Amino acid sequence: MASILVINGPNLNLLGGREPDQYGYRTLQEIMEELDRFAGACGHELRHEQRNGEGALVDIVHQAAVDGVDYIIINPAGYTHTSVVLRDALLAVGIPFVEVHLSAVHAREEFRQKSYFSDIALGVISGFKGESYMLALQ
Repeated sequence: MASILVINGPNLNLLGGREPDQYGYRTLQEIMEELDRFAGACGHELRHEQRNGEGALVDIVHQAAVDGVDYIIINPAGYTHTSVVLRDALLAVGIPFVEVHLSAVHAREEFRQKSYFSDIALGVISGFKGESYMLALQ
């Protein structure tokens, strides 16, 4: 049994109503409930957190190491393109992670095409809306 942590960055609490053409119509809660069911059926422990603040996300990553988390699935949201400190936190704890995005970031604005995480992630899943998380979990 693996311990898996899903970390969601800023504005993802607005899913379901925020730019549904880019992000889909499902709420974050609906997506996480689906992940909870799948992880449980596979015998894994799944926990998920969402924060809008960069420092709070760094604290979650630090705590993951203390808690013995085996894997992280992270959607850094807007911090994907800006957060050196969140990148450094993931490097510091050494927990393998998958970077997830709901929208197809490489088909969007140029500034969204640079990630501070992709080169250190196990992999990147982008463009499948809420299913991006399920693909990462699988």
